[in-house]
Amino acid sequence: MDALVRQTLRQGVVIPAHPLALNSSRKLDERRQVALTRYYCDAGAGGVAVGVHTTQFAIRDPKIGLFEPVLRLAADAARAYESRSGRRLVKVAGVCGNTVQATREAHTAREIGYDVGLLSLAALPAATDAELLDHCRAVADEIPICGFYLQPSVGGRLLSYEFWRGFCEIRNVVAVKVAPFHRYQTLDVVRGLLASGRAGEITLYTGNDDNIIPDLLADFRVDHGTAQFRGGLLGQWAVWTSRAVDLLQRIHACRAAGGAGASDILAESAALTDANAALFDVRNRFAGCIAGIHEILRRQGLLEGRWCLDPDEDLSPGQVEEIDRVTAAYPGLQDDEFVRENLDRWLKG
Repeated sequence: MDALVRQTLRQGVVIPAHPLALNSSRKLDERRQVALTRYYCDAGAGGVAVGVHTTQFAIRDPKIGLFEPVLRLAADAARAYESRSGRRLVKVAGVCGNTVQATREAHTAREIGYDVGLLSLAALPAATDAELLDHCRAVADEIPICGFYLQPSVGGRLLSYEFWRGFCEIRNVVAVKVAPFHRYQTLDVVRGLLASGRAGEITLYTGNDDNIIPDLLADFRVDHGTAQFRGGLLGQWAVWTSRAVDLLQRIHACRAAGGAGASDILAESAALTDANAALFDVRNRFAGCIAGIHEILRRQGLLEGRWCLDPDEDLSPGQVEEIDRVTAAYPGLQDDEFVRENLDRWLKG
């Protein structure tokens, strides 16, 4: 891995999970797809994650055929930003499927210019730990990988402490996105990392959208060791991204100052979790989570509509009212003014 990318990943950054911009015919809207990437870059994100759950796994369907085009659009926009700004971004590509598919996707992502593969194991629900680890090693031979504990509610599977210990021992593992939305399972990952002896090399990124601030503020002291989450790779950070960057900067400053101001930052956690519950449609077991993200981006003008590839996938009954409630209640979470000031430029390119 490029040394600057490794350093950026290690210091901890905001990495939004990149949505998919569609037009009313549910076809790729390239102009708005690129505008989203430009938004994340200008908002100060340290990277983007493309081809992940928020991008919709169906982009891999041969009838849809959007996996490679979407990865290329984001990579090209990110490289253009890097050339202008001199700032190196961490480009993360979602990788999933059986071993043949996952290694092929990893190879494609690496050729396009992605730095890290975010490896989902959802396609292997019955595999043993040994079989899962063999699969992970095969993918790690193609690209540096970030582990992914995806919550079962949206298609993930349970993963044991023993798996995470073995996973973290794989040489080309550089990070883990911890997103089970479950404190006990989060601790399984932390314990596995500490037991592997590689806590100084593998960086933890929170994907627990329901516990973003507690994850980032806490020292996890377990099994006679200590680990920290340094950044976030989050669907929640696909919206209001400039505010997310500000939040992470304040958390890093708080840590550097020995915890000064921690209670004030922690007091913001309930608002962020409440907002996430509305966007992610917790009441309906996350059925409207992607549409909820799209709805915020639609209101800001970044997306034309909240269309998903599946015509039946939309906001759940009552979800729009919940989104109305949290946007009225928590204006400090939102970056509407930042988007308004820059939207025309992002759309024109």
